[in-house]
Formats: sequence, C-alpha cells, structure tokens
Amino acid sequence: MSIATKRTIFRWIHIIFSIPILGYIYSPFEKIPNYAPATRFVFLPVMVLSGLWMWKGHVLWRLVSKRSA
Repeated sequence: MSIATKRTIFRWIHIIFSIPILGYIYSPFEKIPNYAPATRFVFLPVMVLSGLWMWKGHVLWRLVSKRSA
C-alpha cells in the first residue's frame, strides 16, 4: 500500500469520526447524555490518534524503522 493511499484512508477516518462529535456539540442539551460515552471513548480517541498519525506519523515510522534494522 502506498503512502498516499494510507494518508487518504487516515484522512477519511478522521473526517468520518469527527461527524458524531459535531453532532454531540450541536445537539440539544437534553440529548447530550445519550451521546457522551460513545463520543468520549470511541469517536474522540480515534479522531485524535488519526490526526496525530497524519501530523507526526512520519517521525514514528522513522523511529520504528531504525529499531528494526
């Protein structure tokens, strides 16, 4: 798999998992407790990790490749 394909996959994961967070933010106050656990423990961590991977993934990849060599 090429680097461009991986970047596109992570970008789409990031976008898709941010949609429920926007719904959580802009939902009526009475419905927030229904969305809170899924947002806190699933959507937000996946979005943060995919964002960090897109931002600094090249550094992690370089560290991992040096150790395995």
